[in-house]
Amino acid sequence: MKIQAAVTYGQEEEFKIEEVELSEPKANEVLVKIVATGVCHTDAVARDGGMTPYPAVLGHEGAGIVEKVGDGVKIIEPGDHVVLSFAYCGHCDNCRTGHPTVCTDFNLLNFGGQMEDATHRLEQAGTELSSFFGQSSFGTYAVTNERNLVKVDKDVDLSLLGPLGCGIQTGSGTVLNHLKPEFGTSIVVYGAGAVGLSAIMAAKITSCKHIIAVDLHDSRLELAKELGATHVINGKNGDVVEQIKEITNGGSHYGVESTGVPAVVHQGLQSLRPLGKLAIVGATPEVNIDVHEEIMAEGKTMVGVVEGDSIPQVFIPQLLAYYKEGLFPFDKLVKFYEFQNINQAFEDSKSGIAIKPILKIN
Repeated sequence: MKIQAAVTYGQEEEFKIEEVELSEPKANEVLVKIVATGVCHTDAVARDGGMTPYPAVLGHEGAGIVEKVGDGVKIIEPGDHVVLSFAYCGHCDNCRTGHPTVCTDFNLLNFGGQMEDATHRLEQAGTELSSFFGQSSFGTYAVTNERNLVKVDKDVDLSLLGPLGCGIQTGSGTVLNHLKPEFGTSIVVYGAGAVGLSAIMAAKITSCKHIIAVDLHDSRLELAKELGATHVINGKNGDVVEQIKEITNGGSHYGVESTGVPAVVHQGLQSLRPLGKLAIVGATPEVNIDVHEEIMAEGKTMVGVVEGDSIPQVFIPQLLAYYKEGLFPFDKLVKFYEFQNINQAFEDSKSGIAIKPILKIN
């Protein structure tokens, strides 16, 4: 079938919305009419850094309505409202023990440009287009494996829900699924973007005593306070480590680093109290760490967490339940754009004008 999709042709080139051909769903696959899709930093990294072979159709925070299912699909039916999340194999040891975010084939399935059977579903004038996260949601329709899909209630605005599939579940899941802070403990979130603010909302749910947001933009710090931060620190004003240790009486129990900035990684480690734990969730370049001084000598832990260590089919409905109860107001992060304004949405995300852009597609 012919669809409209935003095609990425080369490094740092703008998206072009064009007609492309989408194949029918094969066994265990589903055709979804995309209603809206989030814009994530990972999409920008893929466009500008060649994470996935060009030409490609990116997008990995889709939400839509099921139109058709292939042979073998058992859980999803036409008419279902769904959120599209990351791809995973479902049969490696990590998948089978409840950690699909570290599937042994995660990089291949999400960034390799092909579907699980090593073929493509998208083409243009005889040229195959790479897929992204097994979904390619920057289009009016997408074909994806049933495992990528999370069925959601129809009483929630579907256009809001796409970011639950990646950015929002990354921040909140890192806190709720991995760190699991005890009542009365302290946590510092470095970076008050969509991922960091989701971590702050999750920390409030856990009843941490100190929830500290660190960012360079006062407007984002104000929103962090509205969403649950007990303290905020502008990184441009004074020594961040000293301020955290003063607030927490010696250092935080936990930290979530979402900026990907090496200097902030050091701040995160140095702000921990002995036995503290820092979760790295941002794409981070090489960092030189004094292992003895910053980790080993005080029994600290630094760990990478992918996609919030979530099982999307379990975790996303939990987040929606919190949202309905007014405990997880992620809608306050969102700014909507029409699909044809995709390049403006990326610019606004980069400049900080929009925390979590969502493209309305159908």
